[in-house]
Amino acid sequence: MNAKRLILLAFSQLIVALDYNIVYVALPDIGRELGFSPQSLQWVVSGYAIGFGGFLLLGGRAVDRLGARRMLVLGLALYGISSLAGGLAAGPGLLVAARAVQGLGGALLAPATLALIYSGFAEGPARNRALGAWGTAGSAGLAAGALLGGVLTATWGWQWVFYVNVPLALVAIIAALRLLPPDPSRGHGGFDALGALLATAGSTLMVLGLVSGPEAGWTTLRGLGSLAAGVVLIGAFLLVEARAREPLAPPRLLGDRNLATSMLVILFFQSALGGGYYLLTMYLQPVLGYSALQAGLAFLPLTLLSMVAAGRLAPALLGRWGVRTTLIAGMLGSGVGMAALYAGMSADGSFWALMPGTVIWGLSGGFTFVAMFAAAGSGIAPTEQGVASGLATTAQQIGGAIGLAVIIAVANAGEPGVGSLRTAGWVAAAASIAGALIALTLKRRPTAAAQETTTTSMEGINR
Repeated sequence: MNAKRLILLAFSQLIVALDYNIVYVALPDIGRELGFSPQSLQWVVSGYAIGFGGFLLLGGRAVDRLGARRMLVLGLALYGISSLAGGLAAGPGLLVAARAVQGLGGALLAPATLALIYSGFAEGPARNRALGAWGTAGSAGLAAGALLGGVLTATWGWQWVFYVNVPLALVAIIAALRLLPPDPSRGHGGFDALGALLATAGSTLMVLGLVSGPEAGWTTLRGLGSLAAGVVLIGAFLLVEARAREPLAPPRLLGDRNLATSMLVILFFQSALGGGYYLLTMYLQPVLGYSALQAGLAFLPLTLLSMVAAGRLAPALLGRWGVRTTLIAGMLGSGVGMAALYAGMSADGSFWALMPGTVIWGLSGGFTFVAMFAAAGSGIAPTEQGVASGLATTAQQIGGAIGLAVIIAVANAGEPGVGSLRTAGWVAAAASIAGALIALTLKRRPTAAAQETTTTSMEGINR
């Protein structure tokens, strides 16, 4: 795969990451102008998570069956159209619906991007470097989202955090049609309609239950009822997949130890990240009184450090330490950094008190992000990279929903103020450390350095 195509895939990832972070600093203005309550404001974030998490398995299989190029273009088109609708929204309902359609676009775009990287670069140093570029673009999107969201909201209004996606998506569509070759024929295999229906409905209901709990109550039909129904449907999905001729998620993938472990690590990582970003926003703006622009600037060091770590540290560490050790170190470092950041919070605190934790969290999180997706794609056949990417990204989205729900519940359980935010932050840090313990169960694989040494030795023997 040439450099121009990699730039396109990295740019597509930047769009997804930009949209994830750009909304946070605009939340107070959105809530005030459109009439969201403090509890319902999370739906601006959660509506996207439901659409994204609910359709990822279907999106991943669509990539394998219909082609990564087609799904990339379709995902970008949905992103552009729904972003325009979001900016034009005059009430909470339409905005949340637009965010859900954005999530559907992301559910096609994310597995398509990863599948094109997995299939275009051989496992090892080449793929690690490509994932490093992809992760760098993601971190750049987070950095740009935080800053751009503040600038746009302060200058032209919150609507522009959505409008900005329209030209970006259009540019990416034109580039994809010109740079990516036509999708190869995959034959005429079935699409497992029943499995797709069960997986989509089950994932959607699980995410709906998780994001509804803090607002509607955990014992309500919308909270516990949706969550329980989602678990039942996912159970039915697994039974159907075991008997299907053309399963949406082949059972051998679900039973793959490395993929299953990677999914759990991704879930815990995103639980900590999703809740952590929300808490930091709630500290910077309501507590410290930062404006949207100031809050965006405050996020900049965290995401710039992540960007450097993803692009520079991750490929080097993966080559020297291997995926398992890199992932363990990154999850531990992320947990320690988050704990230090939240320990620096106080009612009369300053931005500089957050910097020690910011540095540790930013660097550790950056190379962890690359390592966990390198682990998820390891050893997977090219014809199943789409669904493997969909499974990994489903874990990411469900993890984000779990993290946000738990963090909001913990933060709202105590007296309002910094103490509750700090307690919730330590819960997020504990989730990251728990992910490091799960990563211990990954299979050990030879590092790139060890493989290079072995190859050199064999060449010497052959001579």
